[in-house]
Amino acid sequence: MSKTILVVDDEKDIRISLTGILEDEGYQVLTADNGAEALECARQEVPDLVLLDIWMPGMDGLQTLEKLKTLFPQVTVIMISGHGTIETAVRATKLGAFDFIEKPLSLDKVLISVVNALRMKELRVENEELKRAVANEYEMIGSAPVIAALREQIMRVAPTTASVLVTGENGTGKELAARSIHYYSLRRDRPFVAINCAAIPEELIESELFGHEKGAFTGAVAQKKGKFDLADNGTLFLDEIGDMSLRTQAKILRIIQERCFERVGGTKLVTVDVRIVAATNKKLDEEISQGRFREDLYYRLNVVPFQVPALRERREDIPLLVQHFVSQFYRREGHDPKTFNSEALALLAGYDWPGNVRELKNIVERILIMTPGRTITAVDVPELRGAPAVADLFEQRSEGFAVIGTLREAREEFEREFIIQKLEENDWNISRTAEVIELERSNLHRKIKSYGIDVRK
Repeated sequence: MSKTILVVDDEKDIRISLTGILEDEGYQVLTADNGAEALECARQEVPDLVLLDIWMPGMDGLQTLEKLKTLFPQVTVIMISGHGTIETAVRATKLGAFDFIEKPLSLDKVLISVVNALRMKELRVENEELKRAVANEYEMIGSAPVIAALREQIMRVAPTTASVLVTGENGTGKELAARSIHYYSLRRDRPFVAINCAAIPEELIESELFGHEKGAFTGAVAQKKGKFDLADNGTLFLDEIGDMSLRTQAKILRIIQERCFERVGGTKLVTVDVRIVAATNKKLDEEISQGRFREDLYYRLNVVPFQVPALRERREDIPLLVQHFVSQFYRREGHDPKTFNSEALALLAGYDWPGNVRELKNIVERILIMTPGRTITAVDVPELRGAPAVADLFEQRSEGFAVIGTLREAREEFEREFIIQKLEENDWNISRTAEVIELERSNLHRKIKSYGIDVRK
């Protein structure tokens, strides 16, 4: 689609000249001979770019520019003047003009300025799209009460400088929660630096965190900045902090308390302003009792504790997560997305997902890659570890699903039948069944009641 350019000049010859050269380049050109007409023209069709003369009778170019920017803040304007001064150019720039061209016009210069202005406009739009995409990437997807509560916690704590401790099983999205905290904080334009404390050998962890001076050890041929340096004024995410040695824990504690540290092999104190978000899948109270984690560091980190729920605790979110991963995958790959039908979604919802959201994402991407058709059915879902009973159950009840109209009804019917089977396997003992399917007894009791399951056996 060709770009629209509005040429505003009281000299007819200049309007004709600019119209000809711009149309030759493939642009659609509108013209106006005064400011009032230009505003009316813009109201009818907002142009991609305006070439605006400064000296015009009545409303001059600067007044027109100011009104244009008030009415259409995103419009790009290039000013044209036959009697330009530095003062005029400065004022036009302050009012939002992209460029300033003097008469007599060099048509080559006009075209270069037009191309640059339109390219800058495209970059601005792309930047806004990327910001929206980034915001979506850091959203905790789901409508389950536990996720709604977690999102509310994040929005409350994000604008503060408080340290945060995120706990949860592997694959639940602890780093996503940390990134979300950073994204909605006042530090969002500063670095977010992540380090996995469990993935780095003990002898290298201090160098990675604090950096080192030249000659600090064999192979240290130059000074190196550590993660704390890189995260200055931003957020440092310490993943799997439960695997950090007691010696390194002591140094982390000092940084939190004093906001300074020494690089390995150095004596100079380096001052930093870093917000720490830590995460672990371990129970730190047990680690403390066994002498593997410092109690004072725990209380420093645990100012605001977050618990990211396991996926099996919010099965109702699985269809939303699947849809999110499908969109994410095809945004990245650039193909038309496939869709999961209700049977496939119900089958996924019946699995316990020991690997949590990370496992679900990997399975969804595998299915998208390996399934040739546009619609993904239960047949396309691979056999999941430990899930044959669920698959068998689905197969046994498939005739009932055929008459169900909506995804919600299918999910509820599947969940009801799943609960009945597990109750049968456990002699209708609610407490034992709740333990087996890893659901709170009160939650199971509420589901039994809502589905009208008769447990008087």
